[in-house]
Amino acid sequence: MTEHLNKKTFLEKVFNYEKNSEWKFEGELPALVDFWAPWCGPCRMVGPILDELSEEYKGKINIYKVNTDEEQELGAAFGIKSIPSLLLISKEGQPQMAVGALPKEALIDVIEKELLSEEVKTS
Repeated sequence: MTEHLNKKTFLEKVFNYEKNSEWKFEGELPALVDFWAPWCGPCRMVGPILDELSEEYKGKINIYKVNTDEEQELGAAFGIKSIPSLLLISKEGQPQMAVGALPKEALIDVIEKELLSEEVKTS
C-alpha cells in the first residue's frame, strides 16, 4: 500500500523545504508522490493503480500520497494547481511533475524511464 504523508513525514522522507532552499532529496529510494484529494474522481481512479505499483516495485521505489485538502501547505510549496499531480523523484537530479490521471501502463513507463533508469546505469 502507498504511504500517506503529512507535513512532518514529508519533511523527513522527501524534502525538508524548511531547512533547505535548494532541492535535497531525503529518501533512500526513488519516489513518486501523488498529490490528491478524496473528492477528486481522477484521483480515486489512480489510487488503486498506485497501490498495485507500490507492491510491484516494493524495495525499488517508494510511493507516497499527500492529501492536498489536509496538507495545503505541501500543495502550495510545490505549486499544485490541479490534481492528481505526481511528483517524480529520482535519486539524483531535480524532481519532475506529471499532471493528470495516467493509466497504469503510462505510470510503469514513467517509473522505468524516469525513476529506475539511473539505477540501471549505475548497477
